[in-house]
Amino acid sequence: MRFSNSKIKWVSLCFCLLLSLRIIQGYKESETARTLKLEQGNAAHEVHCSRERSRAAQKIIEEYLMPFVEKERYQMSSRCRLHSDNDLYRDQEQHKIRVDVNEWKCGYCRKRFYEEKYLDQHFDNRHYDLLNVSHSRCLADVCGALHCDLVMDSTPRKTKCNPAAASRNQHLCESLADSCFPVNEGPSASRLHEFFLRQFCDAHTCKGGQKPFSRGHRKTRNVFYLIVSILTMMLLLLFYIFIYMHQRGMKGGTVQLKRISKSVQKKKPS
Repeated sequence: MRFSNSKIKWVSLCFCLLLSLRIIQGYKESETARTLKLEQGNAAHEVHCSRERSRAAQKIIEEYLMPFVEKERYQMSSRCRLHSDNDLYRDQEQHKIRVDVNEWKCGYCRKRFYEEKYLDQHFDNRHYDLLNVSHSRCLADVCGALHCDLVMDSTPRKTKCNPAAASRNQHLCESLADSCFPVNEGPSASRLHEFFLRQFCDAHTCKGGQKPFSRGHRKTRNVFYLIVSILTMMLLLLFYIFIYMHQRGMKGGTVQLKRISKSVQKKKPS
């Protein structure tokens, strides 16, 4: 089987382009790795607080608790461990900028990274001084009460329930309900206290049947659904415009034919 010179040149050009892109990507990844290694060499600190679990806890609070708190117009005290001010990583998380699917940018120094985990390492090594470690504010500590494992594990495994662990998590959950929504602070606090017990605490049992987040979560708009809805509306509008113009053209043609037929009848020979 013979190939023409143009096909051979085209294949060679594509191969060179792919090779160049691979070299550039490898260089950028190695540059990111060198930057992180240099930063790690200068870092002499350690924070005993899981960023990943803190992020999961914050996501659960935002989706499964705060919509109901906002609906009640209730102001949580900063003494509540679920308050946003008690998240050690809150400021750093707010300084994450997602530029593209595979590109993240540091909001402090504008450095770019190709994965979120590299940006997390950069925060730990370069911007450690921005963390307020003077107070114990690790949001990951309440993960047991908030069922963080369900959010973090995309493919949950069936494990045997540990009654002792379930009892500890239920006790922690109930203490959060008491401190964040004291029943003596009014009707709103009392309703949120009851809601918190049903939403989070009741599922800490080995008896089965109880599921966390049974009261629902924040309704988020799907971007794809929004785009499809807009396109559908535009197509419907164009369809109705086409029907209107078509009917208008049909009426105009009918009137013109009638006029022609009348003029023809007047010109008949006597």
